[in-house]
Amino acid sequence: MKKLTILFLTALLSIYNFSYAQEDPVVQKIIDIGKTDNQAMQHLDILTNRFGGRPIGSDAYDNAAEWAAYKFKQWGMEVEMDEVGELPVGFNRGPWFGKLLGENAMDLHFATPSYTSGTKGVQRGHVLIEPKTQAQFDAMKGKLKGAWVLVTGQSKGWPIDWSAKGDSIRAEAIKKNVEIEKENWAIRRENWKNRKTNIKPKELLHYTDEPAVFYKDMVKAGVLGFIQSSKVPITALYDRKNINDLTFETLPTVPDIKLDEHQYKIIEQMAKERRYFQLEFDIRNHFKMGPVKYHNVIGIIRGTEFPDEYVIMGGHLDAFDVATGGVDDGSGATPIMEAARLIMEAGGKPKRTILVCLWAGEEFGLLGSTHWVEDNADKLDKISNMFNRDSGPETPVGISVTEAMRADMEKVCKPINSINPEFPFEIKERKPRQVPKEPWGTDSGPFAVKAVPTMSFSLDDVKGYDFSYMEIWHTERDTYDKSIPEYQEHAAIVNAVVVYGIANLDHLLYREGYYIKEEPKADKKKKKKRKK
Repeated sequence: MKKLTILFLTALLSIYNFSYAQEDPVVQKIIDIGKTDNQAMQHLDILTNRFGGRPIGSDAYDNAAEWAAYKFKQWGMEVEMDEVGELPVGFNRGPWFGKLLGENAMDLHFATPSYTSGTKGVQRGHVLIEPKTQAQFDAMKGKLKGAWVLVTGQSKGWPIDWSAKGDSIRAEAIKKNVEIEKENWAIRRENWKNRKTNIKPKELLHYTDEPAVFYKDMVKAGVLGFIQSSKVPITALYDRKNINDLTFETLPTVPDIKLDEHQYKIIEQMAKERRYFQLEFDIRNHFKMGPVKYHNVIGIIRGTEFPDEYVIMGGHLDAFDVATGGVDDGSGATPIMEAARLIMEAGGKPKRTILVCLWAGEEFGLLGSTHWVEDNADKLDKISNMFNRDSGPETPVGISVTEAMRADMEKVCKPINSINPEFPFEIKERKPRQVPKEPWGTDSGPFAVKAVPTMSFSLDDVKGYDFSYMEIWHTERDTYDKSIPEYQEHAAIVNAVVVYGIANLDHLLYREGYYIKEEPKADKKKKKKRKK
């Protein structure tokens, strides 16, 4: 009897799901518009090729935020410009050029982090290798004026830290180098004594790789800038150590150049051989007076029956400006925008409110999403799910759900497999997990810390376009052409169908089994006593 009941309920649910997919004209219209008039790549073109890289504090970010708000209003949505914070100064990037002049002449391949100095027009100078001890500095200080200085270490994209803490770290490095220099003199003397024997000479010890240990002394001496080796593709981030304390009187004054490691080796060898040659740079990094406010852009599709319950979909609007943010996170923000447009174009009137959130300052530390979570604590228990797209331009191929959510999610996701047979979609089981103590590195993290469900779509490069996220992540290759149009367009339709479907349920998604419930401390102590 029990088996018959289960079979009957399963059949009933299947019929209900099928009828939902067939009978909801809005869902079908979303799919039809998405297949015939999908604008995801048009949004990406504007975001990346009209505005470009978009660090908060830049004109490009402000322009992108205004444009997104304009589009939401044009599609009939409410818009909230949610002020997140402000920066003491702003930053805008212009073009940059560099050349090696003389022997081995070549154009230079390099970048500079945001919120670092440009050149004073075209600047040309000789090249020196940085001093590592006081004796070395004293020996070359007269030659530092007008020089480009090669510094040690492999760049990870961050500029040289010229804060007080950075000075302290460099001071310790200088102390270590003094001791290393003493040992090296001893090694030199021993090698000299053994020069006529068969004893193999000892190798000298390496100085610390802390870059630019005499940073402020070299700046005072009049260097043109610092050059550090970088892996290719080149990563360039921002001045996270000093950005919140900058004023127009304390801006950085010399460029911080991250140079292609292959070119760096050539130039370093030429400098070691004391050949005469010059480097020429023209770097147009510009600052603007602050404070500069930055905002989350939130498009609102107001719920008709449960306006105080929510489904959230979003991606971050900001992007590093070494490239144009075509993937990180243009490939997230623009399909989400298109999903919102499809819902509105299809005449969607969901039962609960859909929030379309374009987050500010994700790259600067999840600033926008953290602010929203802290500012909207009263809404967190009323969120069915927070969908975040920030993993690249691949296509959705599935989702993992809890047992409590499965019936609802099967109903909601049923239409997806009718969109494109090349992109089959699968629902998998999600096991309960601990509520994270710290947010992970994308905008769903602050929500997860507060135990809000953050189901996301599993993605795949189904057709084998050889996409590599690490190739573009925070590098110069993060451009429009790295996004995959058919994946982006399919993602927009899937997000629209699923988010609209969840918003149209008669109830919030059930949270049972999504997170592991923490036991009260008193109960834990009792269990330990029983074990004893």
